Amino acid sequence: MTTAGGGFWRDGGVWIRSAHNTKWCLIGCAAGDYGTILFFQFSEIAFPDLAIFALAMMNGLLTSIALETVILRRGGMDWQLALKTAMGMSFLSMLAMETAMNATDYFIVGEARLTWTALPFSLAAGFLTPWPYNYWRLKARGKACH
Repeated sequence: MTTAGGGFWRDGGVWIRSAHNTKWCLIGCAAGDYGTILFFQFSEIAFPDLAIFALAMMNGLLTSIALETVILRRGGMDWQLALKTAMGMSFLSMLAMETAMNATDYFIVGEARLTWTALPFSLAAGFLTPWPYNYWRLKARGKACH
């Protein structure tokens, strides 16, 4: 598929829509991910960083699915179909997002801990990493990760 004036990767409308979809995924993933890290950070429960990041990724995926379910439900789907659709969204995109966020946090901070310094970089990495995949998925397959 190509567009007038440029080719597959030059469809501004699809970039905008895929950015919007990626934003919603980022909100859901960040809520669960950062919430988990903050829980361990503020409770000071001794837990290995790798285990905290793994739990954070799992919770990020779950909150992203929950948010997507609510969005689809508000769009008119019944609960069962909305949940099934949300669970069928691109886990590859969500895993890439979660991995980028946690790797960036770890690279900047050196442990499973959130700081105001690392937060914008982590969010940017979480957004930019899956965005081209989400564009491709929407452009080539007509499937969106809301």
